[in-house]
Amino acid sequence: MIHELRIYHCVPGRLPALLRRFETITLKLWEKHGIRQAGFWTVLVGSSNQDLYYLLAWESLAERERKWNAFLADPDWLAARAETEKDGQIVASVENMLLAPTAFSSVR
Repeated sequence: MIHELRIYHCVPGRLPALLRRFETITLKLWEKHGIRQAGFWTVLVGSSNQDLYYLLAWESLAERERKWNAFLADPDWLAARAETEKDGQIVASVENMLLAPTAFSSVR
């Protein structure tokens, strides 16, 4: 199992728009493409409360490449993204890490 940690740094004030997009649009499209989320978090105490952290679970790098690329090219996603950003950009930058569990990790 591979986990992908993605951190979205939002344009100031736009985190609610990003959360709304995930809740009402993105998760349904991920389900369509077989993308499995392992959790979402916002920052309660930390350096920025304008960030969204989430984990995706993949069986392999090949699965990730196939499913993620299909999602990114999905016309429904492209239209929804454009519609939700008509009032301005939501995400300022993205960090992305593919993580492998250690031998002593409780999550495999």
